[in-house]
Amino acid sequence: MKITVTGTGYVGLVTGVCLAEIGHDVICYDIDEPKVQMMKQGISPIYEPGLDELMRKNMEQGRLFFTADEEMAYGQADIIYIAVGTPEKEDGSADLTYVEEAALAISRYVRKRAIVVIKSTVPVGTNDRIQRMIHEHKAAEADITVVSNPEFLREGSAIYDMFHGDRIVIGANDPEAATVIADINKPFGIPIIHTDIRSAEMIKYAANAFLATKISFINEIANICEKVGANIDDVAYGIGQDHRIGPHFLKAGIGYGGSCFPKDTKALVQLAGNLQYQFDLLEAVIHVNNKQQLLLYTKAKELFGSLAGKKVAVLGLSFKPNTDDIREAASLVFIHRLLADQAQVTVYDPIAMEKAKAILGDQVVYASSAAEALCGQEIAFIATEWEEIKALPFSLYVEKMKDPVIFDGRNCYDIKEAERFPLTYISIGRRPIVQAPSMEGSRG
Repeated sequence: MKITVTGTGYVGLVTGVCLAEIGHDVICYDIDEPKVQMMKQGISPIYEPGLDELMRKNMEQGRLFFTADEEMAYGQADIIYIAVGTPEKEDGSADLTYVEEAALAISRYVRKRAIVVIKSTVPVGTNDRIQRMIHEHKAAEADITVVSNPEFLREGSAIYDMFHGDRIVIGANDPEAATVIADINKPFGIPIIHTDIRSAEMIKYAANAFLATKISFINEIANICEKVGANIDDVAYGIGQDHRIGPHFLKAGIGYGGSCFPKDTKALVQLAGNLQYQFDLLEAVIHVNNKQQLLLYTKAKELFGSLAGKKVAVLGLSFKPNTDDIREAASLVFIHRLLADQAQVTVYDPIAMEKAKAILGDQVVYASSAAEALCGQEIAFIATEWEEIKALPFSLYVEKMKDPVIFDGRNCYDIKEAERFPLTYISIGRRPIVQAPSMEGSRG
């Protein structure tokens, strides 16, 4: 079968490349011509470990193609995946403009039997609406069925998730179409769940909302741990051993970010509101996360009073490791507060520096390494738990900083190790380590 994937962001490009990897002929379509030309050269426009290599392999083997030509993308396709963005509107609801534009384009070019698979995260009822839209605009000879197939990919490990995911969800009102999509996905060897369309749409939102809830819950517990003298690492491990709870998403920190959790939680609250239902729990989750993203800044204000003129290093900018995605990243939230307080901010991230420059401009200094970022600083904020950052020894902070004060938003380091050095180390949900600076002083 001829497969087209519309949209080459994290979901679309990874989906297209991995479908080619399991043997399908795939065209990835995008309206951005320069982006398409880049991909034709085997260069991924997004940072995802291993993606460039997998792209080039399948291009060389003649299974993967890229185009900005709508007719080439849709004219002969049997299966069309819609994987375009659904950004957040001002009211928190999902903007379906790109999904609708893709549906209309499909209606213009498809002249035969085809299945449209909506991979984009969309509100409940969208697949039915897109089916009606296509039916109203399609050619008389076209027979087009819409199927919901939500994605559950994590940025930074999306390729792994395609081949080792927990489940594949297929929502369809047409059993024959559902079977076709199931057959396409069988080589992945992942359990397939069949539902109606609206249940499939709801599964995606419910899953992300639940995971966001776990994150906000453990962060609230961490804040209480600090007040009572408990250790959040031990508490999280203890409750995570309960099979009813599980150990995942119980890592205390400065909140969730990225392109999914913030957007999807707000969209679900908005959906509930449209139905005159007050989603109190999820509204609280969002409130907790907004507060948590400012926690390092709050702790620094409590310790120093004023941050004006303070020299501050921020290590890590992306919302999580192994991605250059800075959307809704906690780092940006508190960097803007630091700048408003007239702190002098230097930043470093292994991958996300260029994207940060597009937002922060010349308001901050950009370092070429973590060591350079720390040089002469008074305060260090750790916002992303990159392996490179986790591997930094405390001795480097002592050597490079002036009377080092470290605010660790991801609990990267062992507090017992921190006790061996003349520094102040403040993390999340654990007792602070406050040591007098060395009499010899540290180098600036």
